Amino acid sequence: MSDDANSGGGGDEEQSFLGRLLAPVLDMFDDLGATVLLGVSAASWLVRPPYRWAQLLLALDFIGAGSTFIVALVGLFTGMAFTVSTIVGFRQFSAEGMVGGVVALALSRELAPVLASVVVTARAGSTMASELGNMRVSEQIDAITTMGVSPVQYLVVPRIIATTLMLPLLAICFAMSGMVGAYVVAVIWQDIDAGVFLDKVQSFVELKDIRMLAVKSLIFGLIVSLICCKKGFYASGGAKGVGEATAKAVVASIVAIFAADYVVTTMMTDL
Repeated sequence: MSDDANSGGGGDEEQSFLGRLLAPVLDMFDDLGATVLLGVSAASWLVRPPYRWAQLLLALDFIGAGSTFIVALVGLFTGMAFTVSTIVGFRQFSAEGMVGGVVALALSRELAPVLASVVVTARAGSTMASELGNMRVSEQIDAITTMGVSPVQYLVVPRIIATTLMLPLLAICFAMSGMVGAYVVAVIWQDIDAGVFLDKVQSFVELKDIRMLAVKSLIFGLIVSLICCKKGFYASGGAKGVGEATAKAVVASIVAIFAADYVVTTMMTDL
């Protein structure tokens, strides 16, 4: 009997170790599944009346107008810093005139959509997660459901639409601010010919690069809004749980942005 007990104890320990080992993977798939289900639910409520125009306008104002200044500021300094680094490298080959085109290409294809999405995640995404989390733990979402209103339609759908629509515009704002910063550094401070700078911008950047900026921004906006809304919508555990949900929303969104950036870049480069 002691041998059976020992063997049973060893089996329990093995199962416990295996459970701890697989727990992060299972949690990740559970989290992914819940996010996809929330997205499907939001898509189904998107076309069903009543339409929450007031909530949508508030979300557009908060995410779009509220993020414009910080996105433009980050874009300005990103363009300036990237231009300085590019000039240092190109001067070894006496190719400073290529700086304008290279910076414009980098901004339109990578820097603008990715960094604008990160800024929106840090500012608006975290706020969405904390707002929905506070509403969940304070039972406001349950109260909305009791009143016969879908919390997904009333709270989640407007935020997803607003983030998806505004991120391409914010990415364009980021790119334009970055080019202003690049022009200041290259032309005004480093005495690169303005005509050459602008000519290289025009020759390097094509329609497909602008299309990549728009497509990436739309995808990143959908990803960020879905993740942040999901984390907040299903938050639990009081104030501590809301804080943890907000932190997880920001981290998961940033990781998803960079992963999606690789996938989209690979797919659109082959086109």
